[in-house]
Amino acid sequence: MSAQLTPDQPGKRIGATERRYVDGPPEEATEARVQLQAWLASHKTSFVDSALRILRQPFGSFFTCLVIAVALSLPMGLTLLLNNLNQLGASWQQAAQISVFFELDTTDKQAQTVLADLQAHEGIAEVRWISREQALQDFSSFSGLGQVLQELPDNPLPSSLLITPTQVEPEQLQDLVHSLENMPRVQQVQLDLQWVERLAAMLRLGERFVFALTLVLIAALLLVVGNTIRLHIENRRTEIEVVKLVGGTDGYVRRPFLYMGALYGIGGGCLAWLLLIWGFVWLNGSVVELASLYASDFRLTGVSLEDGFSLLIGAVLLGYIGAWIAVARHLRELLPN
Repeated sequence: MSAQLTPDQPGKRIGATERRYVDGPPEEATEARVQLQAWLASHKTSFVDSALRILRQPFGSFFTCLVIAVALSLPMGLTLLLNNLNQLGASWQQAAQISVFFELDTTDKQAQTVLADLQAHEGIAEVRWISREQALQDFSSFSGLGQVLQELPDNPLPSSLLITPTQVEPEQLQDLVHSLENMPRVQQVQLDLQWVERLAAMLRLGERFVFALTLVLIAALLLVVGNTIRLHIENRRTEIEVVKLVGGTDGYVRRPFLYMGALYGIGGGCLAWLLLIWGFVWLNGSVVELASLYASDFRLTGVSLEDGFSLLIGAVLLGYIGAWIAVARHLRELLPN
C-alpha cells in the first residue's frame, strides 16, 4: 500500500530521477558565478577602454612611451655596461699580477717547494714558475740584447713566480704581498697597487653614478606618467563626477587609469628593450675593433631575456605606481557638485 501524500508535500513524477546538488545549493553557486563574471567583465571593459583611448592618440601616446623608454634605457644600459666590464675580470687580474723574485742562489727544487705551497693558497688563482733560463731567454727575445747577454759569464736573472690573485681588492692584495715577502728565499715582490686602486675607484664611481641616475630617472618617469594620467582625468572629469554621483566606488573610478598607466609602462618597456638591443649592436662593432688591437676577443654582451623581462616588469610597475599616485591625488577632488 502506497503512502498517502499530504497537501504540503511535493509529489514526484513517475520515472523522474531525484535531483542532487553536487557543489552546494544552486542559488549560492549562481551568485558567486555572477559576481565573478561581473568582476571580470568590469576589468575587461576598463582594459579595453584604456587601450582604445591610448590608440586614439597615437602620436601623444608614442612620445609618452618614448620618454619612458629613454628614462628606463639609460640606467639599464649603464648597468649592462658595468656588467660587461666585470666580465673583464680575467684581464684585470692579469693587470694586477704579482711578480715574486727569488734570490740568485735559489735552486729549482727550493723554488718548486714554494710553488707547491702557493698553489694551495685560497687567495691565489694561478701560479706560474719562470726558471732562470726561461727568464734569460724571454728577456733576450723582447729586449733585443741577446748578443750582449751571451757574452756575460753568468746568468744575472733570478727565477721568479708570476701569481694571479683571485681578488683585485687593494686591501686583500696588500695582505697577500706581505705574506709573500715573508716566504723563504724570496728577495723581492712587485705589485702595481696604484693601478688596482684606480681601477677599484673607477668601478665604485660608476656604480654610484648609475644608482643616483636611476633614482633621478625613476622620479622623472613617475612625474611623466602622473602628468599624463592627470590630463586623462581632467578630460573625463564630468564623466567621473557622474559615475560617483550614481554610487561608483573609488576602485571603479581608479581602475581604467591604472590599466592606462600599466599600458604606458608596457609600451615604454618594449621601446627601451629595442633601444638597448640596437645600442649594443651599434656599439659592439667599435668595441670588437678596439679589443682586436689588444689581441683580445672581448665583445659586449647584449640584453638577455632575463634582463629584458625584468625591464618590462619594472616598467609596468612604475607606470602602475605613477598612475596610482596621480589618481589618489585627484580622486578626492572629483566629488559631484
